[in-house]
Amino acid sequence: MNQHILYILGTFTISMVCGFIAIPIIIRFCRKKELYDRPNSRKVHKCSVPRLGGICFIPSMIISSIIMMFVFNQNAVNNEINISLWSIFFVISLMLIYAVGLIDDIVSLSPKTKFAIQVIAAALLPASGLYINNMYGFMGIHELPYYIGAPLTVFVIVFIDNAMNLIDGIDGLSGGLSLIALAGFLNCFAREEIWAYCILIAGLMGVLIAFLYFNIYGGRNGSLKIFMGDSGSLTLGFILGFLLVKFSMDNPNVMPFRRDSLMLSCTLLTIPIFDVCRVICVRTLHHKPIFGADKNHIHHKLMRAGLTQHQTLVTILALALFFIAFNHLLFDPLYFSSIVALDIVIWLAFHAIVNRMIRKKGGKVFFNDSDDD
Repeated sequence: MNQHILYILGTFTISMVCGFIAIPIIIRFCRKKELYDRPNSRKVHKCSVPRLGGICFIPSMIISSIIMMFVFNQNAVNNEINISLWSIFFVISLMLIYAVGLIDDIVSLSPKTKFAIQVIAAALLPASGLYINNMYGFMGIHELPYYIGAPLTVFVIVFIDNAMNLIDGIDGLSGGLSLIALAGFLNCFAREEIWAYCILIAGLMGVLIAFLYFNIYGGRNGSLKIFMGDSGSLTLGFILGFLLVKFSMDNPNVMPFRRDSLMLSCTLLTIPIFDVCRVICVRTLHHKPIFGADKNHIHHKLMRAGLTQHQTLVTILALALFFIAFNHLLFDPLYFSSIVALDIVIWLAFHAIVNRMIRKKGGKVFFNDSDDD
């Protein structure tokens, strides 16, 4: 076990070093080519910021993981790390998402094109045999047949992919939520001794630490600030969606049955999932386009309530950690469905408090694109 921890720490360190080396180079490239995320009425930042920080996520993860997997296999007994069919399909799918995010950051793609490629990439996973095949008693549902589990898997991955993209609205938020979720998945896979995935997750966590340093602090004088762009947020969302499906799938050949698998996976992504669901409901109630853009995400509301960017970031990350601890403690005495119901009540109560704070400041709870700041 101690040896495995060293491999994970080694992967994390190599990836973090790669990130600290690559990101300043990316910033200089963005400035030379004028690849900026420019401010508008919907965005929080007030000046143009380089937007290609996410392009170093996959290279850093792959480089560090390959190095450590090579070392791991050299010392492993009976070749402990095996490459499955769905691992190959996952890499292909991930490259599709990474490419579409990178192209969108550079030349911009239509939402329909991005959505179509997301669906194609997600569909490759159930085509390889990886899909949600058990709901573990949620709403009284247990085993799922392939014809239901496969489309559900595509929906879940595309939904989470877009949720992580949409919540990427202030410094450190998408990266911070991803880091918390990845740490949770790292613990889940380590518990099942699935070390190949632990190494990949550690590789992504390392470069995220480097990115968050530049994204939040911008270097010593703020001149090295960078955003992750769609190449980063879409990549993170797709990986998190894949990990959710991977850990949730009931497959006795990979790991023993655990009735908390789906609950743990969903809990790690509670904030982005709930945020997008609430925004969709609000837009529907106000007869606004579901796929439109507005300033009604959780971070927008907290800032209208008077919090600074950093206070908003800390509040949301703390809320994410609260849901993880709360659900973990309640799982044994309560059913999965009851925990979800309690989570929804807490989420609505939280927003009721925020809404009251906004009204006290004379602000608007629901904010249209046409409204002034």
